[in-house]
Amino acid sequence: MYRFGDEELQAVKRVFDSKEFYRVGSRYQEVDNFEKELADKMGVDYALFLGGGTIALIAGLIGLGVGPGDEVIVPGYTFMASALAVTAVGAIPVIAEIDETLAISPDDIEKKISPNTKAIMPVHMIGFPCDMDRIMEIAEKHNILVIEDACQAVGGSYKSKRLGSIGHVGALSFNYFKIISCGEGGAVLTNSKDAFERAVYLHDGGSVFRQDYIGLAKAQNEEFSYTDINPIYSEFRNPVFAGIQSRQSEINGAIMRVQLKRLDGILADLRRAKKVIMDAVADSGIQFLKTNDEGDCATHLGFIFDDEKTARRFAESQGVGGSLPIDSGRHVYTNWEPIMNKRGSAHDRTNPFKLEANQGLNFNYSEDMCPDTLDILSRVVCVAMNPDWTGEEIQEKISSINTAAKAL
Repeated sequence: MYRFGDEELQAVKRVFDSKEFYRVGSRYQEVDNFEKELADKMGVDYALFLGGGTIALIAGLIGLGVGPGDEVIVPGYTFMASALAVTAVGAIPVIAEIDETLAISPDDIEKKISPNTKAIMPVHMIGFPCDMDRIMEIAEKHNILVIEDACQAVGGSYKSKRLGSIGHVGALSFNYFKIISCGEGGAVLTNSKDAFERAVYLHDGGSVFRQDYIGLAKAQNEEFSYTDINPIYSEFRNPVFAGIQSRQSEINGAIMRVQLKRLDGILADLRRAKKVIMDAVADSGIQFLKTNDEGDCATHLGFIFDDEKTARRFAESQGVGGSLPIDSGRHVYTNWEPIMNKRGSAHDRTNPFKLEANQGLNFNYSEDMCPDTLDILSRVVCVAMNPDWTGEEIQEKISSINTAAKAL
């Protein structure tokens, strides 16, 4: 979490003073307004604020109709939640290679497509955008869907379009480690009314009673009217199904409305720091990580080396503060124990790997199935950026990187 201050505290106080924490019928409509503002910021028709990035992915998959009998292609470098979301809807994650942008390889996507492929899940890891042009071309060619995992890239862009707004559905995360945050939270983005409605039903099993809640709100607040409710929640056309409970409170809605206003400033300062450093070390002899677009979030500056030994020497040099993605553990497919061991649920009868509809699908996992991914992750060094670095701190980072590069 980069920036948090008095504005967020005042927003929370406003909700506390109103004593209206529940999102439906509250006086200030914090969650409804945040969803409207988020949709506008991201350039989509619909945004749904819910409990976290994982449930956003699950709701997005449900929204697209993904389920048993379907394969979803995910990269071998991502937080395990990307694959867990697939098993949560009863489908099978097919693990694909990344390329030297740290994003899913379009070439390997095409190799992994089968008659059972329902969707592709490109993940914009540590703020770096995937090659969305090629991915959308592949999806259109094979008539499959795209759900963007932009949980680590909130606000980033690809060819001037916000990440999460390009695929059929997008997912964002607002947990503590993300660019903007309320501690825990997430969002579904889409231009599809049907996908949005199904995501709403999934995240709120009480959706069928929404009119009752509105009536209760009217009884408690004479100033409340139905027109205060976000109109996109009216006139749903999809049949209601059994969902769960991942609604957000007015407290988190209020926080996120402030955080959203901070987003572009945070990104601008991250990009400024990154550009100054890149310009200053461009002649150092070390190679920058390839990028699919300059709209990355700039949360990290990436370097790629010929071998792991050199990468580690550089990362461990005084003042560089670098890390190798291979060491992150939880972001590398080989460490996804529930997936690799095919334990896709708590009960065998609901385990997607044992469902009759999924027999014959591609889940012949092995630790060496994505050799390019393991190789790349062991040769890349990522240096985290900070939007609040002073000019002096940026110069110190530049000096450390140049000194380390000379010593290689």
